[in-house]
Amino acid sequence: MVKKSGGYRAISKYLIASPFKLRPVADLIRRKPYTEAVSLLANLSHKGARLIGKTVKSAASNALEQNKQLDEDMLYVRDILVDEGPRMKRVWFRARGRADMLLKRMCHITVVVDETAQAGATR
Repeated sequence: MVKKSGGYRAISKYLIASPFKLRPVADLIRRKPYTEAVSLLANLSHKGARLIGKTVKSAASNALEQNKQLDEDMLYVRDILVDEGPRMKRVWFRARGRADMLLKRMCHITVVVDETAQAGATR
């Protein structure tokens, strides 16, 4: 990935998980150091923690691949967005021949990692 607007980015799209359930997990790791964020996500039992963890690790590997002088300890999660994606609509059959619409929500996760301020000052 290309470094855009001061950070390294990774995007996961069309994940079948409700963005309303993923946003509280995303709030836990926003503006935290990378190593702390990964360990926190590894110990949570939410489905969203696994999905967000994969995206955070992807963003960090993008940063380390682009800039060979970076180390994992220099990175922090600068921004994380959980946007709503399209909804899959399914028919949910009910009693007396009725039917309801079942919405399976999708989300897009965008993670931006950047190097810490003190790491940039040492160069």
